[in-house]
Amino acid sequence: AIAIITTLLRNMSAPNNNDKAAVIPTDEGSNDSTKPGFYSTKQGDDFRWPPLESNPEVFAQYLHSIGLPTTFSIGEVFGFDEDLLAFIPQPVLGIIVCYERLIPKSQYREQDKGSPDNYDKVAWYMHQSGTLDNACGIIACIHAIMNCPLVTLDPSTTLGAYKQRVETFTPTERKTALEQDTAFQKAHKKHAARGQTAAVNSDQSKVKHHFIAYVLNNEGDLVELDGTKAGPVIIGKCDGDLLRGSIKEVKGKLERGEISESLSMMTFNLANE
Repeated sequence: AIAIITTLLRNMSAPNNNDKAAVIPTDEGSNDSTKPGFYSTKQGDDFRWPPLESNPEVFAQYLHSIGLPTTFSIGEVFGFDEDLLAFIPQPVLGIIVCYERLIPKSQYREQDKGSPDNYDKVAWYMHQSGTLDNACGIIACIHAIMNCPLVTLDPSTTLGAYKQRVETFTPTERKTALEQDTAFQKAHKKHAARGQTAAVNSDQSKVKHHFIAYVLNNEGDLVELDGTKAGPVIIGKCDGDLLRGSIKEVKGKLERGEISESLSMMTFNLANE
């Protein structure tokens, strides 16, 4: 069995894309930087998004604090054996994987590079930039949450306000809006200081890993969502089994030498009663 190791993350710069440049109007949002919906439009803003620990408790606390209903939670996959998978709460609504990439993007298989042609094959996709530093953990969660039709967000919360403001934006505009979202920055900094993550916040060069998400789209296709790629990666049918379909994809990456065995997997699911 492959051991699932709790690790830290590292993001990579987002690839170039052809959607239009983001234009964030200066008259939108709250004027109070402590309230949801506030964001800055100053070009000189300098916020380094620190890494998050791949820890379900840290992620659940973060997501609940910004507006994810407590009827949803984050779980952990302890291994790929069936006897371990049997303990995972069902249904699994999204998969979040953190792994160390061993090859550059130029060596990805063509079908794994993603495409802007796939934007409309999922309910939500956003790009990730170098400005977002180590925000790939929260971006993976956003991908899982926004592609789940069961989730309803309160627009008065940080997450709900962000969704309401950018829902009609392009993937690049959504990325730019997150870069400038002060309420998100405050929450991210607070939760990045928890767990073992605090040990590397002063030296982000120690962070070697990257988060992605897997979801099922409306056609029942397994989709990989990685904001550093050109667009969503449509993998194909998996008999409606998001968990095992995602595991199969991760095993394929391991077998091809694309990632190391230093990885972790979390689930986005309904909370236990």
